Amino acid sequence: MLIEFFLKLRDGGVPVSVKEFLTLIEALAKRVAFGSMEEFYWLARASLVKDEKFYDRYDRVFAAYFKGIVDVEGITLIIPEEWLRKLAEKILTEEEKKLIEALGGWDKLMETLKKRLEEQKGRHQGGSKWIGTAGASPYGAFGYNPEGVRIGQLESRHRRAVKVWDKREYRNLDDTVEIGTRNIKVALRRLRRFARIGAPDELDLDDTIRSTAKNAGWLDLKMVPERHNAVKVLLFFDVGGSMDDHIRICEQLFSAARVEFKQLEYFYFHNFLYERVWRDNRRRSAERMATWDVLHTYPHDYRVVLVGDATMSPYEIVYPGGSVEHTNEEAGAVWLQRLLTVYPNAIWLNPQPESVWSYHESIRTTRQLMGERMFPLTLEGLDRGMRLLSKAH
Repeated sequence: MLIEFFLKLRDGGVPVSVKEFLTLIEALAKRVAFGSMEEFYWLARASLVKDEKFYDRYDRVFAAYFKGIVDVEGITLIIPEEWLRKLAEKILTEEEKKLIEALGGWDKLMETLKKRLEEQKGRHQGGSKWIGTAGASPYGAFGYNPEGVRIGQLESRHRRAVKVWDKREYRNLDDTVEIGTRNIKVALRRLRRFARIGAPDELDLDDTIRSTAKNAGWLDLKMVPERHNAVKVLLFFDVGGSMDDHIRICEQLFSAARVEFKQLEYFYFHNFLYERVWRDNRRRSAERMATWDVLHTYPHDYRVVLVGDATMSPYEIVYPGGSVEHTNEEAGAVWLQRLLTVYPNAIWLNPQPESVWSYHESIRTTRQLMGERMFPLTLEGLDRGMRLLSKAH
């Protein structure tokens, strides 16, 4: 069984060697991990993965290969919990959805949630009032309400939640993704300003010929620093939630940007820019960077590119406390305006089709805050965005 797991890891892009696999076998023989799938997960990762950038690939292969196994003791039939929870998922027609009314605003929603928490004594399924599952209540999981608080649900379904009270794990974008086409790189090359900076390690052929001729034919090598793109870029990626639909194109963009821009700094955020951003999604709860620090660390000549679908509750943009994951003291719109004040050369790339932008209030609001500098995350949109940023030279 483990040989097949080893082969799956290699097929999944994790560079596992036979020596590392034998180390895992030896550790299992000595019962370093025994009778626990969790212990085996950590042992196998420590033995087989030597670079943390492959952790996400390892996790995907591990989850796919051992899917549904949560214990190895005994012969008990195991039914994954998510199968049972999905049975309770609320499926409504468009006509039924129209009959379900929202409570009518942020303050009313939060006030009613506080009362429900005080009154409710147990689990509830169905219905339109209590916190539970498969109902039309604004609070809970696997149901439907046009304006609610999602509690205890793995991922978004209707993308209408105003608040999400769960700890969610996001994964880092992979910067080694193979680009299926060179067109993304070509579009990014619209934003270029070449300079020769650093150690002289590249042969200057013309100057070498001139100097050798002046030196009566004795070879006189002339070196110059490598010529590279001197444009400095700050890249902000929205991750998690509805952005899970766009991971592939974001990874392609990330990979291309890492190649094209030598002076590139990147950060992650969720849904909208607030007082904190982070560099590693696995440690985002513990290792965050204050947005103020970003604004004071990188000079104003950086070009800024924000990548996100801007598809969320409008409260997340315009209300203090509107973030789905924490209580933000200042509205996201305030932080975006501060970013644009420091970095006036900024654009927003949206993976949502441009044809649907007008149907989302949050996209319209974000576009207005950006001064209409929002472009679709397509080759044509990238080209337009890079041309705009390049005009600021």
